[in-house]
Amino acid sequence: MSTPFYVSPQQAMADRAEYARKGIARGRSLVVLQYADGIVFVGENPSRALHKFSEIYDRIGFAAAGKYNEYENLRIGGVRYADLRGYTYDRDDVTARGLANVYAQTLGTIFSSAAEKPYEVELVVAEVGETPEGDQIYRLPHDGSIVDEHGSVAVGGNAEQISSYLDQRHRDGMSLAEALKLAVQALSRDTNGSEREIPAERLEVAVLDRTRPQKRKFKRIGGAQLSRLLQSGGPSTEAESSSDDD
Repeated sequence: MSTPFYVSPQQAMADRAEYARKGIARGRSLVVLQYADGIVFVGENPSRALHKFSEIYDRIGFAAAGKYNEYENLRIGGVRYADLRGYTYDRDDVTARGLANVYAQTLGTIFSSAAEKPYEVELVVAEVGETPEGDQIYRLPHDGSIVDEHGSVAVGGNAEQISSYLDQRHRDGMSLAEALKLAVQALSRDTNGSEREIPAERLEVAVLDRTRPQKRKFKRIGGAQLSRLLQSGGPSTEAESSSDDD
Protein backbone atom coordinates (compact mmCIF):
# COMPACT_ATOMS: atom_id res chain seq x y z
CA MET A 1 0.00 0.00 0.00
CA SER A 2 1.54 3.30 -1.08
CA THR A 3 1.98 6.16 1.37
CA PRO A 4 -0.05 9.29 0.41
CA PHE A 5 1.89 12.46 -0.30
CA TYR A 6 1.88 15.05 2.48
CA VAL A 7 0.84 18.57 1.53
CA SER A 8 1.15 21.31 4.13
CA PRO A 9 -2.00 23.33 4.91
CA GLN A 10 -0.28 26.49 3.67
CA GLN A 11 0.56 24.89 0.33
CA ALA A 12 -2.94 23.45 -0.01
CA MET A 13 -4.50 26.88 0.54
CA ALA A 14 -2.06 28.48 -1.89
CA ASP A 15 -2.96 25.91 -4.54
CA ARG A 16 -6.68 26.47 -4.02
CA ALA A 17 -6.23 30.24 -4.25
CA GLU A 18 -4.23 29.90 -7.48
CA TYR A 19 -6.90 27.61 -8.93
CA ALA A 20 -9.64 30.13 -8.15
CA ARG A 21 -7.66 33.10 -9.49
CA LYS A 22 -6.98 31.36 -12.79
CA GLY A 23 -10.67 30.57 -13.19
CA ILE A 24 -11.67 34.17 -12.51
CA ALA A 25 -8.98 35.50 -14.86
CA ARG A 26 -10.55 33.62 -17.77
CA GLY A 27 -13.70 35.74 -17.45
CA ARG A 28 -14.26 39.24 -18.77
CA SER A 29 -13.62 42.14 -16.40
CA LEU A 30 -16.25 44.52 -15.08
CA VAL A 31 -16.14 47.82 -13.24
CA VAL A 32 -18.32 49.54 -10.65
CA LEU A 33 -18.08 53.33 -10.34
CA GLN A 34 -19.65 56.00 -8.18
CA TYR A 35 -21.10 58.98 -10.02
CA ALA A 36 -23.01 62.05 -8.86
CA ASP A 37 -26.44 60.40 -8.72
CA GLY A 38 -25.53 56.86 -7.77
CA ILE A 39 -23.46 53.84 -8.77
CA VAL A 40 -22.96 52.48 -12.29
CA PHE A 41 -22.06 48.88 -13.26
CA VAL A 42 -20.32 48.36 -16.62
CA GLY A 43 -19.04 45.16 -18.19
CA GLU A 44 -18.41 43.56 -21.55
CA ASN A 45 -21.05 40.88 -21.98
CA PRO A 46 -22.21 39.67 -25.40
CA SER A 47 -25.03 37.61 -23.84
CA ARG A 48 -28.41 39.28 -23.44
CA ALA A 49 -29.69 36.58 -21.04
CA LEU A 50 -26.78 35.70 -18.73
CA HIS A 51 -26.38 38.87 -16.70
CA LYS A 52 -23.33 39.91 -14.71
CA PHE A 53 -25.34 42.56 -12.81
CA SER A 54 -28.57 42.10 -10.90
CA GLU A 55 -30.80 43.71 -8.34
CA ILE A 56 -30.75 42.18 -4.87
CA TYR A 57 -33.07 44.56 -3.00
CA ASP A 58 -34.36 48.14 -3.00
CA ARG A 59 -31.01 49.94 -2.98
CA ILE A 60 -28.63 47.02 -3.42
CA GLY A 61 -27.00 45.73 -6.60
CA PHE A 62 -24.85 42.68 -7.30
CA ALA A 63 -22.00 42.23 -9.77
CA ALA A 64 -19.90 39.14 -10.40
CA ALA A 65 -17.03 37.85 -12.52
CA GLY A 66 -16.11 34.22 -12.99
CA LYS A 67 -18.19 31.07 -13.42
CA TYR A 68 -21.81 31.95 -14.18
CA ASN A 69 -23.44 28.94 -12.51
CA GLU A 70 -21.53 29.57 -9.28
CA TYR A 71 -22.24 33.27 -8.94
CA GLU A 72 -25.85 32.76 -10.03
CA ASN A 73 -26.33 30.41 -7.07
CA LEU A 74 -24.86 33.09 -4.81
CA ARG A 75 -27.13 35.76 -6.31
CA ILE A 76 -30.23 33.66 -5.70
CA GLY A 77 -29.15 33.00 -2.13
CA GLY A 78 -28.63 36.74 -1.60
CA VAL A 79 -32.12 37.55 -2.89
CA ARG A 80 -33.65 34.98 -0.54
CA TYR A 81 -31.68 36.35 2.41
CA ALA A 82 -32.74 39.92 1.62
CA ASP A 83 -36.41 39.05 1.11
CA LEU A 84 -36.58 37.03 4.33
CA ARG A 85 -34.82 39.67 6.41
CA GLY A 86 -36.92 42.51 4.97
CA TYR A 87 -40.14 40.58 5.58
CA THR A 88 -39.20 39.43 9.09
CA TYR A 89 -37.84 42.76 10.33
CA ASP A 90 -37.90 45.89 8.19
CA ARG A 91 -36.85 46.80 4.66
CA ASP A 92 -34.26 49.20 6.07
CA ASP A 93 -32.59 46.29 7.88
CA VAL A 94 -31.45 44.85 4.54
CA THR A 95 -28.01 46.39 3.92
CA ALA A 96 -25.07 45.79 1.62
CA ARG A 97 -22.85 45.27 4.65
CA GLY A 98 -25.08 42.50 5.99
CA LEU A 99 -25.31 40.86 2.59
CA ALA A 100 -21.52 41.07 2.11
CA ASN A 101 -21.04 39.34 5.48
CA VAL A 102 -23.33 36.50 4.39
CA TYR A 103 -21.46 36.09 1.11
CA ALA A 104 -18.12 36.23 2.93
CA GLN A 105 -19.15 33.40 5.25
CA THR A 106 -20.33 31.27 2.33
CA LEU A 107 -17.24 31.85 0.18
CA GLY A 108 -14.90 31.41 3.14
CA THR A 109 -16.49 28.10 4.14
CA ILE A 110 -16.27 26.75 0.59
CA PHE A 111 -12.69 27.96 0.14
CA SER A 112 -11.44 26.31 3.34
CA SER A 113 -13.30 23.04 2.79
CA ALA A 114 -11.17 20.23 1.39
CA ALA A 115 -14.28 18.36 0.31
CA GLU A 116 -15.09 20.67 -2.63
CA LYS A 117 -13.29 22.98 -5.00
CA PRO A 118 -13.25 26.75 -4.29
CA TYR A 119 -15.69 28.95 -6.15
CA GLU A 120 -14.16 30.65 -9.18
CA VAL A 121 -15.96 33.94 -8.58
CA GLU A 122 -15.32 37.49 -7.43
CA LEU A 123 -18.28 39.56 -6.26
CA VAL A 124 -19.17 43.21 -5.77
CA VAL A 125 -22.09 44.22 -3.55
CA ALA A 126 -23.10 47.90 -3.76
CA GLU A 127 -25.71 50.00 -1.98
CA VAL A 128 -26.71 53.51 -3.01
CA GLY A 129 -27.32 55.98 -0.19
CA GLU A 130 -29.36 59.16 0.11
CA THR A 131 -26.15 61.07 -0.60
CA PRO A 132 -22.83 60.08 -2.23
CA GLU A 133 -21.30 59.84 1.24
CA GLY A 134 -23.79 57.08 2.05
CA ASP A 135 -22.84 54.87 -0.90
CA GLN A 136 -21.28 51.51 -0.03
CA ILE A 137 -19.24 49.21 -2.29
CA TYR A 138 -17.81 45.90 -1.08
CA ARG A 139 -15.57 43.57 -3.09
CA LEU A 140 -15.49 39.89 -2.14
CA PRO A 141 -12.66 37.77 -3.57
CA HIS A 142 -12.85 33.98 -3.87
CA ASP A 143 -11.55 33.36 -0.32
CA GLY A 144 -14.40 35.20 1.42
CA SER A 145 -12.50 38.28 2.56
CA ILE A 146 -14.28 41.66 2.37
CA VAL A 147 -12.70 44.79 0.89
CA ASP A 148 -14.44 48.13 1.44
CA GLU A 149 -14.00 50.07 -1.80
CA HIS A 150 -14.50 53.77 -2.57
CA GLY A 151 -14.94 55.53 -5.90
CA SER A 152 -14.25 52.66 -8.27
CA VAL A 153 -13.52 48.95 -8.30
CA ALA A 154 -12.71 46.39 -11.00
CA VAL A 155 -12.95 42.60 -10.84
CA GLY A 156 -12.22 39.85 -13.34
CA GLY A 157 -9.39 38.95 -15.66
CA ASN A 158 -7.58 42.27 -16.07
CA ALA A 159 -8.72 43.87 -12.82
CA GLU A 160 -5.35 45.13 -11.57
CA GLN A 161 -4.54 47.14 -14.69
CA ILE A 162 -8.09 48.46 -14.98
CA SER A 163 -8.15 49.49 -11.31
CA SER A 164 -4.91 51.44 -11.76
CA TYR A 165 -6.37 53.23 -14.79
CA LEU A 166 -9.55 54.12 -12.91
CA ASP A 167 -7.73 55.29 -9.77
CA GLN A 168 -5.86 57.87 -11.82
CA ARG A 169 -8.93 59.23 -13.62
CA HIS A 170 -12.04 58.74 -11.52
CA ARG A 171 -13.25 61.76 -9.58
CA ASP A 172 -16.17 62.62 -7.36
CA GLY A 173 -19.23 64.21 -8.90
CA MET A 174 -18.90 62.73 -12.39
CA SER A 175 -22.03 62.63 -14.51
CA LEU A 176 -23.40 59.26 -15.59
CA ALA A 177 -22.17 59.82 -19.16
CA GLU A 178 -18.66 60.70 -17.95
CA ALA A 179 -18.48 57.70 -15.61
CA LEU A 180 -19.77 55.39 -18.33
CA LYS A 181 -17.24 56.63 -20.87
CA LEU A 182 -14.41 56.25 -18.36
CA ALA A 183 -15.51 52.70 -17.58
CA VAL A 184 -15.59 51.73 -21.25
CA GLN A 185 -12.16 53.26 -21.82
CA ALA A 186 -10.76 51.26 -18.89
CA LEU A 187 -12.31 48.01 -20.13
CA SER A 188 -10.99 48.66 -23.65
CA ARG A 189 -7.35 48.54 -22.56
CA ASP A 190 -5.60 45.24 -23.20
CA THR A 191 -2.83 43.82 -21.03
CA ASN A 192 -0.20 44.96 -23.56
CA GLY A 193 -1.38 48.58 -23.30
CA SER A 194 -3.20 48.74 -26.62
CA GLU A 195 -6.85 49.74 -26.91
CA ARG A 196 -9.74 48.10 -28.70
CA GLU A 197 -13.27 49.20 -29.43
CA ILE A 198 -16.17 47.70 -27.48
CA PRO A 199 -19.46 48.31 -29.33
CA ALA A 200 -22.51 49.31 -27.32
CA GLU A 201 -24.31 46.05 -28.12
CA ARG A 202 -21.55 44.11 -26.29
CA LEU A 203 -21.90 46.18 -23.12
CA GLU A 204 -24.02 45.37 -20.10
CA VAL A 205 -24.79 48.50 -18.08
CA ALA A 206 -26.92 49.02 -14.99
CA VAL A 207 -27.23 51.73 -12.35
CA LEU A 208 -28.38 52.28 -8.80
CA ASP A 209 -29.96 55.72 -9.26
CA ARG A 210 -30.63 57.57 -6.02
CA THR A 211 -32.85 60.11 -7.85
CA ARG A 212 -35.47 57.54 -8.84
CA PRO A 213 -38.74 58.16 -6.98
CA GLN A 214 -39.35 54.41 -6.60
CA LYS A 215 -38.02 52.41 -3.66
CA ARG A 216 -36.20 50.18 -6.13
CA LYS A 217 -33.21 52.12 -7.43
CA PHE A 218 -31.77 49.49 -9.79
CA LYS A 219 -32.34 49.78 -13.53
CA ARG A 220 -30.67 48.53 -16.68
CA ILE A 221 -29.48 50.82 -19.46
CA GLY A 222 -29.31 49.68 -23.05
CA GLY A 223 -30.34 50.37 -26.61
CA ALA A 224 -30.77 53.96 -27.70
CA GLN A 225 -30.30 55.34 -24.19
CA LEU A 226 -26.90 53.66 -23.84
CA SER A 227 -25.80 54.88 -27.27
CA ARG A 228 -26.77 58.46 -26.38
CA LEU A 229 -24.84 58.32 -23.12
CA LEU A 230 -21.74 56.97 -24.82
CA GLN A 231 -21.88 59.71 -27.45
CA SER A 232 -22.43 62.45 -24.88
CA GLY A 233 -19.74 61.29 -22.47
CA GLY A 234 -17.62 64.29 -23.32
CA PRO A 235 -13.88 64.71 -22.80
CA SER A 236 -13.70 62.76 -19.55
CA THR A 237 -10.05 61.83 -19.97
CA GLU A 238 -8.73 63.92 -22.83
CA ALA A 239 -7.14 66.43 -20.48
CA GLU A 240 -5.44 63.60 -18.60
CA SER A 241 -4.30 61.56 -21.61
CA SER A 242 -1.00 63.42 -21.75
CA SER A 243 -0.14 62.01 -18.29
CA ASP A 244 0.09 58.51 -19.84
CA ASP A 245 3.16 59.60 -21.77
CA ASP A 246 4.97 61.14 -18.81
